[in-house]
Amino acid sequence: MLLHGSYEALQSGLSCEAMVDFSGGVTENYRMTSLPDNFFTILLKAYERNSLLGCFIKADPNAREAKTPAGLIRGHAYSVTRVTYVTFKKRGRADKIPLLRLRNPWGDEHEWNGAWSDKSPEWQFIPKSEREELGLTFSDDGEFWMSFKDFVSHFDRVQMCNLNPNSFKLEECPKGCTKKWEMSVFEGKWIKDISAGGCLQYPDTFWKNPHYTVTLKDPDEDDDKNKCTIIVALMQKNRRSQFHQGLNLLAIGFAIFRLPDHENVPLQCNSIMYKNCVGIIEKFAYEREVSQRYQLEPGSYVIVPSTYEPNLEAEFLLRVFSEKSNNMTENDEDVSMSDLDDRVKKMSLNPEPADPIRDFFDRLAGADGEVDWQELKKILDYAMREELQGEGFSEDVCKRMIAMLDKDASGSLGFKEFKSLWIDLRQWRAVFRLYDTEGHGAIPQKHLRDALHSAGYTVNAHVINVLAHRHGSRYGIQFVEFIVCLVRLKTKIGETTLRNL
Repeated sequence: MLLHGSYEALQSGLSCEAMVDFSGGVTENYRMTSLPDNFFTILLKAYERNSLLGCFIKADPNAREAKTPAGLIRGHAYSVTRVTYVTFKKRGRADKIPLLRLRNPWGDEHEWNGAWSDKSPEWQFIPKSEREELGLTFSDDGEFWMSFKDFVSHFDRVQMCNLNPNSFKLEECPKGCTKKWEMSVFEGKWIKDISAGGCLQYPDTFWKNPHYTVTLKDPDEDDDKNKCTIIVALMQKNRRSQFHQGLNLLAIGFAIFRLPDHENVPLQCNSIMYKNCVGIIEKFAYEREVSQRYQLEPGSYVIVPSTYEPNLEAEFLLRVFSEKSNNMTENDEDVSMSDLDDRVKKMSLNPEPADPIRDFFDRLAGADGEVDWQELKKILDYAMREELQGEGFSEDVCKRMIAMLDKDASGSLGFKEFKSLWIDLRQWRAVFRLYDTEGHGAIPQKHLRDALHSAGYTVNAHVINVLAHRHGSRYGIQFVEFIVCLVRLKTKIGETTLRNL
């Protein structure tokens, strides 16, 4: 209840979701009809890392808990409690046989009755030392052994929950569970017109989605192809608890791109190299979490999580599990100053304050030659009246502007400081006019990042999300709010520069 808000939110849940909620792990689902060639190795490595393993046979719609001739119960959630190889010695020949130990949740006499079952003749060909190491017992406890071949042919599906490395201590694990997954975690948001670009079928907006770089240096142990295993899991957060608000699950997924060597830059609209796409989710699904396993060559990769369609909003959790360290980081631009757009330079020529503004400043400044926030407001409300449309700058905005340039902390601006502010405002007004593409007196949120770039500021997705959330409206970013965005950015960057001096 603590996880989802109420018992109602738990109704009709899935077992794999329950494993995630109780363990914090990442689930994988496999159909026996489409297993990878190295599936037993996958199971063995999962067991070594204490993953929760389960399997089941599809239920019979005409009979509840129907029993198969082999002694297995349809619809039961069997646990896999051991995965190993055993030495099979017969007629002077020794072979390694892949075996699994399973448990029926009933814990009674309903057990597998085929090869390797209790008291099966195959066990006599296993060395006594190995039987002892396996802790082999024959009783009606619902636990039994079977070969991997029979396991695949009699069960329909396997569910695997790979545990967070902090979920357990190795010394407390069952025998053979001696390793941990490496895990990286990032939280993010898809925001309409800002960072909700949709899937690869929408190339004009796909690049706007958040990007995360994963660097794989060391191949898996015992991998003859020298590749690295990663499991990518994408979860949409808090959707089940919001069902009553009409927020259903979205179709979510991700794509993975190989980065050229020594290159680590965010994707742009014109730089998406589809030939470098090395992985894409098998199916965008209306599920709380989707995951997929990949084997990749050592190198750097960009993971791009997305909804199927653009402009659908949600919070997400992206996790990457790997056998070796994966060094995952958010792949985005640093917040910094950049070059002013040439178009803005042309639009804001003659940056000196116009004579009427200078005269206005001198009249309001008085004998001290400085203007406080009220006097600054009068100047700017007059000078920017066309964009303000009768609204005017607020006390808070005017004080922010003064604080941005008030080096002597006097609470007012001299003409030299005002001149610097005026140059900024002329340029910012030019940017606003350039990006008010719909003539509504606002910059569409989808153009906010481009507008800030044109104003000479490089920003990342996190900053854009915050600015759009705080200063946006259904009409976009209006003039005063756009000016506030830029004042906040210039002030923040100035503070960071001072700290780094």
